[in-house]
Amino acid sequence: MNFIVSSSTLLKQISKIAGVIPSRPVLPIIENFLFDIGDSTLTVSTTNLEISMQTTVGIETRGNGIKVAVPSKILLDILKALPDQPITFVVNEENFSLEISSDNGKYKLSGENGLDFPKIPTPENTQAAVMPAKTLITALNKTLFAASTDEDKAALNGVFFNLGPDSVTFVATDAHRLVRYRRLDITVSEPTSFIVPQKALNLVKGAFDNNDESIRIEYNDNNAFFRSQSILLVCRLIDQRYPDYENVIPTDNPNRLLVSREDLFGTLSRVNIFANKTSHQVRFKISGSELQISGEDLDFANEAKENLKCHYEGQDMEIGFNASLLREVVKNTPTEEVQIQLSSPNRAGIVLPATQEAGEDLLMLVMPVMLNSYGG
Repeated sequence: MNFIVSSSTLLKQISKIAGVIPSRPVLPIIENFLFDIGDSTLTVSTTNLEISMQTTVGIETRGNGIKVAVPSKILLDILKALPDQPITFVVNEENFSLEISSDNGKYKLSGENGLDFPKIPTPENTQAAVMPAKTLITALNKTLFAASTDEDKAALNGVFFNLGPDSVTFVATDAHRLVRYRRLDITVSEPTSFIVPQKALNLVKGAFDNNDESIRIEYNDNNAFFRSQSILLVCRLIDQRYPDYENVIPTDNPNRLLVSREDLFGTLSRVNIFANKTSHQVRFKISGSELQISGEDLDFANEAKENLKCHYEGQDMEIGFNASLLREVVKNTPTEEVQIQLSSPNRAGIVLPATQEAGEDLLMLVMPVMLNSYGG
């Protein structure tokens, strides 16, 4: 059988799902794209057995439907090298070889029986939530950076989705910092929660790039399904209990600091160069309308100190932070000024944007580090 498809359209769509394909597959066949050729639609699937993706492309077809596994690397390479044009695929139904015809020539490659490709999970007994793609991508951009990469902390290796009748909340933490992003304008009737792995969500960010689309998220005890008009991503959920993150957020924070985000980020970047390379410890000394940030590496006699203008309400305080962790939190604050709320030197600092967008509530938290005895 054969079908005709736009080379650029096919490349665009399969590039969105190619990130799932493993470099060291458990099963050799999952190094391929699965082509499921229908009457007027080509469905292309990829999987690494933990995460699966599908996309659909419109085609002109002649012949009966067939499933064929197509080598991913060579297909991507030839599509990238071809100019935009209609191309014809001819599939040999006996040995699953393929011939691609373009304006310039013909290219042959060997395929495999698509019936041997692992089945993609289908939604069963699921609940669902719908949100704009832009909202979901914003939530992931604001949270994913804080998730843990420590494989011994499996529950923290993803983003916690907490969906309810009043709001939907996305949480990520590595036990040293935490981000809670809440949307008050999106709700579900039946409260539920689950943990989605980081890798799957990074693929979601790359695949669902049409901000005008809505994303339907279906979920059950085992899997989450992210679906748009042309893309489906299925991933296995992390089967762990997420820590009670609300308990680590201090509620009484009378000391409040308002400072330029750009200035604070720059100071942290420079002072961190001189701080201890293991702890990245920097000292915040807040007094009146001045914030002094200093760092020292006693092993090499390196030291740095900078003063920043700020607006501060509260008692004079000295508190230590990991400059690398705090810098990344500050970087992900979306406003020109950053508000830092503090209770005491041994309790977490709350980092907030100076203003919140309508319908959203962003809170970031950084745990303090015990200060060394050197003077500020």
